Amino acid sequence: MSDAAPKSTRNDLTSVENETTKEGERRRNAVSPDEDLLLAAAYVYDAQYNRNIPFETSPQAVRLYYFYNHWAMQAATYLFIVVDLSLALFEDPALYSLPFLATSLVEVACLLAFSGRLTHYGKVTPRDVFWKDTKNICVMATIVINFLDLIIYGALKMADIHSIRWSRVLRPIYLINFAESRQIRRAFRSIRNTLPEILYVFLLFLFSVLMFSLMALKLFGSRKLKTAEGAPYFTNYLDVAFDLYVLVTTANSPDVMMPAYDYNGWYSIFFIVYIIINTYIFMSVFLAVVYNNYRKHLKNEIRKLVYMKRRKMVDAFNILKVKENTEFVVKEDRWKKLVKLVAPDISNAHRELLLRVSDDKQTGHVDKDAFVRLADLLNIQVIATKARWHPLEIWMPTLYNSVVSCFIRKVVQHKGFVYAYDVVILVNAIFIALDERNPLISYAEWVFLTLYISEILLKLYTYEPRTFFAKNQFWNWFDTLIIIAALIATLVNAGLKSASQYNSQQVLDIVFILRVLRLIRIVDSIQRFRVIINTLINIVPTMLTFGGLILAIYYVFAIIGIEIFKGKIQFFEENSTAPYSQECGNPALKDSAFSKSKYCKNNFNHIASSFIVLVELTVVNQWHVLASGFAQVTHEAAKLYFIAFHVVIVIMIINIFVAFILEAFFVEYSLEKSEVETAIEKKIQELGVGIQEEDLPNEQLLDNMETYENDQNPVEGGKISSKGLMFRIASKRYRTVDALLQRMFEAEISPGDEGPPMKEILKLSPNDLYPQNPTFNDVA
Repeated sequence: MSDAAPKSTRNDLTSVENETTKEGERRRNAVSPDEDLLLAAAYVYDAQYNRNIPFETSPQAVRLYYFYNHWAMQAATYLFIVVDLSLALFEDPALYSLPFLATSLVEVACLLAFSGRLTHYGKVTPRDVFWKDTKNICVMATIVINFLDLIIYGALKMADIHSIRWSRVLRPIYLINFAESRQIRRAFRSIRNTLPEILYVFLLFLFSVLMFSLMALKLFGSRKLKTAEGAPYFTNYLDVAFDLYVLVTTANSPDVMMPAYDYNGWYSIFFIVYIIINTYIFMSVFLAVVYNNYRKHLKNEIRKLVYMKRRKMVDAFNILKVKENTEFVVKEDRWKKLVKLVAPDISNAHRELLLRVSDDKQTGHVDKDAFVRLADLLNIQVIATKARWHPLEIWMPTLYNSVVSCFIRKVVQHKGFVYAYDVVILVNAIFIALDERNPLISYAEWVFLTLYISEILLKLYTYEPRTFFAKNQFWNWFDTLIIIAALIATLVNAGLKSASQYNSQQVLDIVFILRVLRLIRIVDSIQRFRVIINTLINIVPTMLTFGGLILAIYYVFAIIGIEIFKGKIQFFEENSTAPYSQECGNPALKDSAFSKSKYCKNNFNHIASSFIVLVELTVVNQWHVLASGFAQVTHEAAKLYFIAFHVVIVIMIINIFVAFILEAFFVEYSLEKSEVETAIEKKIQELGVGIQEEDLPNEQLLDNMETYENDQNPVEGGKISSKGLMFRIASKRYRTVDALLQRMFEAEISPGDEGPPMKEILKLSPNDLYPQNPTFNDVA
């Protein structure tokens, strides 16, 4: 990527920079230094968490903006969104019925909360920006529509007139369009941008299905074949098209082929060719097109995100900068106050370490290049290890340091100790699988429990207890809690047996589950297993983004399904004497595959069962039986609902989800340290307080250094002390989803590429991925 730019562009950006500098000087003359610092901290905080909310820069607006972004306000917003979505559980048709007055009052409270949140947003955002923002218009329109629909529905209900709460389908708009849901909104934008490319492939795929359907109709329609249920085989074009579409999903294979195959074995060639072309080729092309285009648009989103972050950091720099000789810099004391304001939870030692990285030559100030990297530095998780004396070494130094004691500790620290207990776990797994009623097997459980308790005690004897049970030592906590719980449950079970000859099945179930859970330790013992599990854990936040996306789509389809299918299918207990109980309460399902499969509980009679049906449709297996059942009790056109759901969720969303997870997994699994991480690690080593992860056993690693906010030893006279405190980078963990997304594509963005002005950044398209933009070094 070239850093060169046309002369006119450089002049424009230079004039923008000069205007920003003059604006910064005017602000310093008009407001107090503390207010300047508050505004700069807001920019840095936005850059750190990749927020792109435009806000007024007056002191009052900045304070309102801080309040708007407070975690309690965000949590309250999500709470009201969850409550609003959950109302479907209590509204007719309800899983848990509540009076209409109660649900309507709760909904009004939610709508008022949304209105208040939107009003607060309008107070901190420039008016012209607020009214041009589509998501604000969507939220306002949805609030008005929900409120009007509630009034109309209530009035009609009082008049005893049946009506539909049609606006409930709009409720997921709140989940998507509030400013806090930027990751879900980004996923929706990427899907929207990917749709045109997917559409061409889908139309070609649809053409192929319809062509094969026409051929099947001509081949088999006149041969008077019958299906296994005795229905005519391939005599109706729409039914043929539906059956062949289902065959693409393999849900009705080989059933759909068998009548033709039984008639003539050569007809199997037709179905084989169809499956190869549509199931394997077209579905693979779908994934390839989705992956390629989604990645392209996601890359563009992240490029915008990185540019906006760097612009905000430049704005913060321009507010705090002073002229030092020939360049603008931020003084050390102002830098420290800024970091303390932005990240109040990190320790003074961590803050000093960041300053050493930013002010590498210890000049007493931070230049522009180093300041712009501050947001990335704050997103890097720094781990501290602190040497501690074992309590036994303090209380009984002679005994603890004796030859026998040293030998025991050396054995526990040896890899052979770990391998020996891995063998014990595997042997225990064999015994768990054997017959529990055998007395020898039952007694063996006490042997294994004794071995596991001995392991914990030996480790506590060898490693300092507070270190062993540090907050980040998940496996130590897991092992200990599982073993203690298993011991208690086994003792309770043994006590019940001896006291009353009563075998408590519930206690036994707990014992069995705890024994099986103990086998999970094998995952931690094998390095490659641990790497895979850690990778999966690290991409969980990104998967939650798609969880919100799928929840919104599920909710829309569930509400539509309720309004179309509610009451059409009923579930009855097996011994019920109600009319048509075996046909799910509907005579139209007599002798149908739906009723024979006992799918009566799969209905749209309330939101919970609707979600279960949608999950079953997502899994795909037998989805055609569900679709046919609901079509039989309504109309054949009902199949379009199920086809639409399959296209949206299975073909589009799931493929995009797979594409994203593949990309995130590749990044996490083969992660290299970024430039800012390397800078921190380099400074840690220069200061002599560095440590490599492999230099200490896991049990000696402590939690985040943010735990050590007290100033005992970490900083002496403004300098980092190496007395008992050492640092390392947790380079494979991210504080935000955006940090992971940035890592996915940051190698393709030059570190000094500040990008165009903010208005142009928002207009960037995938075709502008590599514009000829100057770096901020060129504009300084």
